[in-house]
Amino acid sequence: RDFQVNITAESTVPEGKPLELVCLVVGGGQDPQLQGTWFFNDTEMAHIDAGGVLGLKKDYQERASQGQFQVSKLSPKAFSLKIFSVGPEDEGAYRCAVAEVTRAQMGSWQVLQKKKSPDSYVHLRKPAARHVVVSTKNRQQAVWEGEALTLLCKVGGDESLLSVTWWHIPQDQTQPEFVAGMGQDGTMQLGASYGELDSHSNTRLEKTDWATFQLEITSTTITDSGTFECRVSERTRKQARDRSWTQKMSVTVKPLKSSLQVSLMSRQPQVKLTNTFDLSCIVRVGYSDLKVPLTVTWQFQAARSRAFDLLLRITHNGTIEWGNFLPQFQKKTKVSQSLFRSQLLIHDATEEEAGVYQCNVEVYDRNSLHTNGPMRASAISHPLRITVTLPESKLKVNSSSQVQEISINSNTDIECNILCQSTGNLRLAVIWYFSAMSTNAPWLRILEMDRTHVVKYGDEFQTTRRKQKFHAEKVSQDLFQLHILNVEDSDQGKYHCAVEEWLWSTNGTWHKLGEKTSGLTELKLRPTGSKVRISKVSGRENVSEHSEVAIRCSLESTGSPASLFSVMWYWNRENSGSKMLVHLQHDGLLEYGEEGLRRRLHCYRSSPADFVLMLHRVEMEDAGMYWCRVAEWQLHGNPSKWVNQASDESQHVVLTVLPSEPTFPSRICSSVPLLYFLFICPFVILTLLFISLLCLYCKARKLSTLSLNRQKEKALWVDLKGAGSRTTHRLEEDGEDSRIPRGACSPVERARILELD
Repeated sequence: RDFQVNITAESTVPEGKPLELVCLVVGGGQDPQLQGTWFFNDTEMAHIDAGGVLGLKKDYQERASQGQFQVSKLSPKAFSLKIFSVGPEDEGAYRCAVAEVTRAQMGSWQVLQKKKSPDSYVHLRKPAARHVVVSTKNRQQAVWEGEALTLLCKVGGDESLLSVTWWHIPQDQTQPEFVAGMGQDGTMQLGASYGELDSHSNTRLEKTDWATFQLEITSTTITDSGTFECRVSERTRKQARDRSWTQKMSVTVKPLKSSLQVSLMSRQPQVKLTNTFDLSCIVRVGYSDLKVPLTVTWQFQAARSRAFDLLLRITHNGTIEWGNFLPQFQKKTKVSQSLFRSQLLIHDATEEEAGVYQCNVEVYDRNSLHTNGPMRASAISHPLRITVTLPESKLKVNSSSQVQEISINSNTDIECNILCQSTGNLRLAVIWYFSAMSTNAPWLRILEMDRTHVVKYGDEFQTTRRKQKFHAEKVSQDLFQLHILNVEDSDQGKYHCAVEEWLWSTNGTWHKLGEKTSGLTELKLRPTGSKVRISKVSGRENVSEHSEVAIRCSLESTGSPASLFSVMWYWNRENSGSKMLVHLQHDGLLEYGEEGLRRRLHCYRSSPADFVLMLHRVEMEDAGMYWCRVAEWQLHGNPSKWVNQASDESQHVVLTVLPSEPTFPSRICSSVPLLYFLFICPFVILTLLFISLLCLYCKARKLSTLSLNRQKEKALWVDLKGAGSRTTHRLEEDGEDSRIPRGACSPVERARILELD
C-alpha cells in the first residue's frame, strides 16, 4: 500500500535549547517494515534500518557520544531526531526519507517503495535581553546585627543555564569582596571572609529555580553593611565570551548596642532587717521580636568597698554561676529570668546585703547557642543603693507602779508584764534592778536573763547567799517574774525590770530593736518593832600618805540581847560610783568586795556598839567618802533562820589624804637636774682623770726613752775615744796614717770608717 511521510519540528529555536524532529509515516500496511534516513541540508546525518540498527555519520558520532545528539525509532511508523543544545551550526533544512523493505532470500533488505518528507527549516532565535532584580526576602533593607539577611537575585528571560556570583562592597570602600558563587553545574564556592563550605558556615547560597539565586547570611555583623552585587553569567556553546548582567542593592546592619538600654529597679530600696526585697534588671531594645539570648551579670559593692564583686552570672545558655562574696546569698535568693527581664528575690535581708547593686547585660546572636558566637553588645545599668534598717520596735511593758508589803522572812514575786512585742525571729532579754530605801541609793543590777535564757548576776549579787535569794523565771511569752526568798530588811526598796527586744538575722548576729522599762514595785516589810539607830554625826579625817587611819561607826543602842549585827563599809569618790569595801557578817565572817583589799583593809567590832574600818598604808587615791550600813539579825521561823529585820546607814565621813614629808632620797629622786648632776658629773670627772693619767703615762714613757738614748750615745762616745787613740798609735807605727788625713773628720766618723774597713 502507498504511504506518505511528514516531518514535525519547531521552526524557530533559541540557541542552546533542545530541538526534536519527528518523522511520521501516514498510510501503508498494518505492520510495515520501515527504515529511516535523516538529512540536513541534503547531507545524510543518520540511518536506522528495519532491524533497529543505527548508523551515524562521522560528524554526529562525536556529538552523540557527548549526549548532544540522539536518533531513535519511536514506533513502527515514527522516527525521532534530537539535538539537546542547538547551535548556529544546526540552523538549516531537515528532511527524512522512509523506505518500506522486505527480507530477500539472501538475507538482505529489499526496498519495496521509498518516500521523502518535505524540507523543514529550523532557524535560531537570537537571545532575548535579560534583566536582573535583587531584593530581600522580607522586603527590608535594614536588619539588626545578628539577624539573618536573605538576598534574592532573580533573572528574567528564557530559561537557560546560568551562573551567579555575589559581591559585597563595604561602607566607605570601593573595592568589592567576593562572597559566594555558583556555576552552571551547581558547584558553589565561598569567599575567604565568609567561612568554609560546611554545616556551620554563616553564609549559604541556594538556587531555588533556574532563574532565582538566594544568598543567606544567617548572622550578620556590622561589617556586612554596604552594597551587595549580584552578577549573572550565561555561556552558550561555541561563544567566546559569557553574557553577564549585574544588579546592586544597599543593605544596612544596625548595631544592637544602638538601642540597648538597661535599668535596675526595686520596690523596696529601703528594706527592714529580715524582710524580703526584690531587684529587677529590665532590658529595653528595639529588636524585641528577635528573641536574642542575653547574659546577665549581677554585681554588688559593699558599704565599705570601692569595687564591685560578682554576685551571680546567668549566661545566655541558661547556666548560673554564683560568686563567693556573700556566702549565704545563694541559699536565700530566688532567681527568675525571662527574655528581657532578670529578677532576684532576696529573703531574710541582713546588713551584709546593704550596698550598691548593678546589672551588666551582654547580647548574643540567636545562633550563639550552637556556634559559640561572640558577644554582640553590652550595657550596664545605673547603680542602685539598697539600705537595710532595723524594724521599728513594738515593745510595750506594763509601766504602772505598785507597793508590796509583806512579812519578814516570807517569799514574794515581782512581775514584769509584756503588753506588746514585735513579730519575727525575736528574743527578749530581761534585766532586774534594785534600789535600796536610803536616800540617793544607786540602782543595782540584780541579774539578767539574756536572749538565750542564760542568767548572769550583777557585781553586787555574786555571793552564794544572794544567788540563793534571787531567782528569775520566764512564766510565759508575756510574763517574767523575779522570785525573792526569805525577804529581810536589806531587801526593802524599789524594783523594776528592763526588757530588751533582740532580732536574730540569718548571718548569725543579734540586733537590739528596742528597750522598755517597767513601772516601780516598792517592797516593804511589815513593822516588827526592831529598829537600828546609828549615830548620824558626820566628820572629816585628815591623814598623811603611807600612814594608817581608823574610821568608826557607832550604834546608839545595842538592841535586844538576841540580836546580832553585821556591817558593810562603802566608799565613794567624786566622779565614780559607790563601792562596797568589806562586809563583816553577823556570824563574824569577813567578805571583801575585791580580793586585793584584804591586805589594805581590816574591819572589826571594837565594842558591842562600835565598828571600826582600819586602812593600812593610805594612798592618795584612797581619799573620798566612807560610810557604813549596820543590819540587825534575829532568828525567825521553824526551823530557825537568821533574818535581817532592820538596818540603818551612817553619815558620810570625808577622808582627806595629805602628801607625806619628802625624805632625802625622795628629794634626790624627785629632782631631775640634781639626779643628772649626781650621775653624769662623776662620770665626766672620771673620764677626764683617765685621759690625764693616760697623757702623763705617755709623756713619762717618752722621757724615759730619750734618757736611755742619751746614755747609749755617751757610752758609745767613750768607747770610740779609746779606740781612736789606739788606732792613731798603730798608724804611726805602720806608716798607714796617710789613708785618713788628720782633721778630715771627727773621731766618731773615723771610727765608723775603720769599722767599714
